[in-house]
Amino acid sequence: MALQTVLADLESKVGQETYVGEWLDIDQERISQFADATSDHQWIHVDAERAASGPYRSTIAHGYLTLALIPYLTDVVSEDKPLYPDIRMGINYGLNRVRFPNAVKEGARVRSRTKLDSYEEVDGNGVQIVNVITIEVDGEEKPACVAETVMRLYF
Repeated sequence: MALQTVLADLESKVGQETYVGEWLDIDQERISQFADATSDHQWIHVDAERAASGPYRSTIAHGYLTLALIPYLTDVVSEDKPLYPDIRMGINYGLNRVRFPNAVKEGARVRSRTKLDSYEEVDGNGVQIVNVITIEVDGEEKPACVAETVMRLYF
């Protein structure tokens, strides 16, 4: 698929939801492993007994854990079904904006919704894509995370 074909495909999808992910369980083991990896052992994340009497009545996932799950939740890391088959390389180029409007309690399920915000051709052989990723919490009105992600794809 040539770059021009990809650009035309993206043009037709701007402003639209392009992906809804599968639900993922957030258990204490995952939260604790993230705490170990980042050395962030605040009690609200790792002390179930103390957290039971805290504001959420449970431990909660780190906001940055929720953010770090975006590649998995959006299926960007899948080599079995790449977004576009002719991509030589895709990179995470950064974030424009991130908010954490709701906590993810231990035992909750989350999933992503992706909306294509914009795109532009870069370097003559690539495209930069800005997506708005919303991480939903099953049964909750407010999302756990809303992030504008910037990705570059090179052909």
